[in-house]
Amino acid sequence: MSDSLTGASGRSTLSLHKLGVFCGLAAAVWLGTAEAPTKLVNAGFSPFVISLGMVMGAFVARWTVPMLLKGTGFVLTDLRDKPHLIVWAVLAGMLWAVANTLTIFAVRNVGLAIAFPLWNTNSLVGLFWGWLLFKELRGSGFKGWAKVLGGAFAIVGGAGVLAYATSQQSSNTPGKAAVGILAALGAGVLLGTMYIPYRKAYISGMNPLSFVTIFTFGELGTVITLGAIFYGGVGHLATELERARPMLFWPFLGGFCWVIGDLFQNFAAKYIGIGRGIPLSNTNQLWGLAWGALVFAELAGLSPSGKVLVIAGSLIMITGALSISTAAPPVSELANWNHAMDREVNRYALNAEQVAAVVRGDDPLAGQPHQRRWWEVLVMCAAVGVFVWLGVGTKAQHISVSIPWIIVLSVGTILPLGVCGTLLWRRTRFS
Repeated sequence: MSDSLTGASGRSTLSLHKLGVFCGLAAAVWLGTAEAPTKLVNAGFSPFVISLGMVMGAFVARWTVPMLLKGTGFVLTDLRDKPHLIVWAVLAGMLWAVANTLTIFAVRNVGLAIAFPLWNTNSLVGLFWGWLLFKELRGSGFKGWAKVLGGAFAIVGGAGVLAYATSQQSSNTPGKAAVGILAALGAGVLLGTMYIPYRKAYISGMNPLSFVTIFTFGELGTVITLGAIFYGGVGHLATELERARPMLFWPFLGGFCWVIGDLFQNFAAKYIGIGRGIPLSNTNQLWGLAWGALVFAELAGLSPSGKVLVIAGSLIMITGALSISTAAPPVSELANWNHAMDREVNRYALNAEQVAAVVRGDDPLAGQPHQRRWWEVLVMCAAVGVFVWLGVGTKAQHISVSIPWIIVLSVGTILPLGVCGTLLWRRTRFS
């Protein structure tokens, strides 16, 4: 698995490790932004309705973004070449749907600033699975282990410091807070386990854009099932959605943003593994803290000592991210990655040369022209139409927000999209 460019001339020579790091950090920004609409749960809306609203936005995004970037012809060809991975993508979507619902219960009970670091323990779960199942970090030596494991614990530890610093802001009863904490930790376990299908798909040569397209069927079906069970039938769930119609635009937008972050996270998992990519994307706690503190004033009235802890926790997380960013896998570890790839190739009788090319970012399909289909225009128009329809019916919610900070953080969210998207295109053609 070479870390240098072997593709066509004109592409960037950016190493795959650096590209993966950029993707992980860009994912953090978008994943952090995507959680902001979950604050609406505190306006009296059910976590299931918020979750379903987010999943509907994710469903639209997971169809339109891959189609816009590569076309349905590319996606269908990729899926036909690796049909055994479809069930894994659906399974990952199901895990995410349950975990996302749990995160909203957690936000309702203990607040965004506290719940975020608790479910971000998924980075440690993902690191364990990466080592156990995909030979990540094996052969990296003491220095590599120290950088990655130390960085992951620093990110989780810094998140814990932030949680402790902000816990004094919570006015929940002990029982309610306990349920929120358990929900956040449960979400962390499920999210960490969700990365097993991610990594399995990418060492088998599947494109992240194809993976997330199938992923969405698992998440949408699961959330509808959970909501129907909770409300006693699909009809009652539809009634609840109609009641929530004035605010559905915001979780829908959050789900759309989540997919952008999830795509970057998928590319990070592909190029630097889940042991490195997921902890980096979990610095979204910093961006989530910014939204919670600056836009929703969650930390208003925080004591001086609490502010010191917030700064300390943030610096610890940044230090952890820097540590992982510099932990490029050595040749000995890459050899173990290749062994894991060969295992999948042999198990499913895949084309070894083609899979190896895709894994190093030189997918042969990426350079081939794929005919655009007439229905792609209709799908894009339908997606825009849904946004407009939801936006027109949106009413102001009784939540205090800071408009200037919304503008500032929104600009800060869009910039990484342009930068990292350009890097991905130049280096891999989104392969």
